[in-house]
Amino acid sequence: MTHASEEARPLARYISTTIPYVNAAPHVGFALELVQTDSLARYYRARGDQVRASTGSDDHSLKSVRAAALTGESVTAVVRRNSSAFRAQGPLLQARFDEFISTSGDLRHRPSVERLFRACKANGDLYRRAYRAAYCVDCEQFYRDEELEQGVCPEHGRATEVLEEENWFFRLSRYQEKLAAAIRSGTIRILPAARRQEVLSFVERGLSDFSVSRVASRAHGLGIGVPDDPSQVVYVWFDALANYLSVGGYGDPSAPCEWERVGRRVHVLGKGVLRFHAVYWPAILLSAGLPLPDELRVHGYLTLEGKKIGKSAGNAVDPRDLVRDYGATALRYYLLRHIPPFKDADFARQRLVEAHDSELADELGNLSLRVTSLVQRHLDGIAPALGEFAEREQQLEQIAAGLLARLDRHVGDHEFDLALDAIWELVRATNRYIDATQPWQLARSAITDAALRARLASVLAVGLAALHVLAACLAAFLPELAAKLSLALGRAVAPLALNSTSLVWHAPRGETLRPPEPLVPRIRERRSA
Repeated sequence: MTHASEEARPLARYISTTIPYVNAAPHVGFALELVQTDSLARYYRARGDQVRASTGSDDHSLKSVRAAALTGESVTAVVRRNSSAFRAQGPLLQARFDEFISTSGDLRHRPSVERLFRACKANGDLYRRAYRAAYCVDCEQFYRDEELEQGVCPEHGRATEVLEEENWFFRLSRYQEKLAAAIRSGTIRILPAARRQEVLSFVERGLSDFSVSRVASRAHGLGIGVPDDPSQVVYVWFDALANYLSVGGYGDPSAPCEWERVGRRVHVLGKGVLRFHAVYWPAILLSAGLPLPDELRVHGYLTLEGKKIGKSAGNAVDPRDLVRDYGATALRYYLLRHIPPFKDADFARQRLVEAHDSELADELGNLSLRVTSLVQRHLDGIAPALGEFAEREQQLEQIAAGLLARLDRHVGDHEFDLALDAIWELVRATNRYIDATQPWQLARSAITDAALRARLASVLAVGLAALHVLAACLAAFLPELAAKLSLALGRAVAPLALNSTSLVWHAPRGETLRPPEPLVPRIRERRSA
C-alpha cells in the first residue's frame, strides 16, 4: 500500500488493469496485461510520479454461476478460490499493485456501486423496460442481430442465447455526441489509433440504450442488489467498471474521491472489452458528473496456433507453470519485448527460451560478468572513477544519454517492445565498446605501465556506468533482474530513480563489487543440469 509520506503529494496517475472473471484460474493472456500495467506504473514511479496501480477480480458474472454448476461446488467456493488465484498473480509475476479489488469481498465496492447507480438514476438516465435480445454468457454482453455471425458470437464462436426479461436500462443514446467529441478531441486518448477509429465509428453509427441490471433469481444470489429494487441485481459490467471508483473511496460520500483528484486516469485493457471501457464507462461517468478516463491502452490477444488463449476456449496456459519452468524475469521479458503491445501474437515457449538465453543471458548477462570479473581481478573489486572521454566513450555516452527521451516516448505510447529495443541498443553498444577497447589486453601490459593502468580503470569505469544505467532503466520492466544487477555493482536496489541515463550521471562512486557470478544463467543449461 502507499506510504503516509506519499499520501501528502498529489496523485499523478491512477493506472488499472481490467478485473477478470473468476469462473476459472488465471491464464497467460491476463499475465500480459498485468505485466504491461505493472511496467507502466513502475516506470512513472521511477520518473518521480506518485502512482496508484490497481487490479482485482470480477466476481459477479453468470459464468461463475455456471462454472459452479459444472463442478457441483457452491458459487462462493468457486469465486473465492479463483479470486485468490488472481490475487496471487501479482507476486508471481513480480508485479506490484497498490490495490486488489474483489467485487464480492472488498467492503468498499458495494457502496461505490450503489452510489454510482443512484447518481445515474438521479440524473434521469436509468429506467425500466422489458426486452428480448441475443446474449453471450462468455462475453456477458448483448449483441444486435447484425453483429452476430449466423447467430454466433464473433468473439467466442459460440451460439448466443435469447434472453427476455424486464431490467433497468441506461440512456446511452443521450451521450452519443459528448462521447464522439471526447474521442475526436483526444480528451479520451485511445491507443492504438486503429482502436480509436473503431470506437469512433461505433459511436457515430448510433448508440442504443443498454441493460444495467438482471433479475435477481437468475443471478442465483450473486451480485449487488439494485438500490430500492430487490427484484434486480446490478449487471456485471456496471458493477465491475465501478471498481475503478471503489479504490479511490467513491463509496464514502463524506470524503473526496481520488478519481476526481488524480492527475491522469489510465486503463490498460484487452481489445475484447474496448466497447465497455470506451463507450459505456465514459457515458456512466458523464451521467454521474465524474471525470472521464484520460487514456485507454488496448492490447491484443495472446494466441495458440492462431486461436485466442482463454478460459472458455480450453487452451489456457498457466502462468504458474511458466514461472516454475523459466522464471518470472524470462516470462516478463518475452511478454514485453517479443509480444507486440497492440497486436495478436502466438505464444511460443521455444521463443521465450531463445529470447532469454540469447538476449538476457548471452548479451546482458555476459556483459555484466565480463566487466565485474575484470574489476575484481585487476582492481581488487573496487569500482574506479571515470576518466577523460575519448571518441569511443563519447559515442557510447551519446547513446546512453539519449536513452531516457526514447523511453519516455515509447512508454508514453505503450510501446514496451520498442522501449526494450532502445535499452538493448545500449547493451549491444557497450558490448562493442568492451570488444573494441579490450580491457583484458590492457591488463596484461598495465602491470608495468601506469598510463595503461589508468586507461584500464577508465574503460572498466565506463562499463560499470553503462551497467548502472541499464539497471535503472530495466527496473520498470524486469525488477528482479535490475535489483540483482544493482547488488552485483555494489549499490542498493531501491529506489532506482530514473532522472538521467547519462554515463556521467551514473558514474561509479568507488563501490565494492560483490564476487562476480552469472547474472542470468541460461535456461537450457539450468534445465539440462
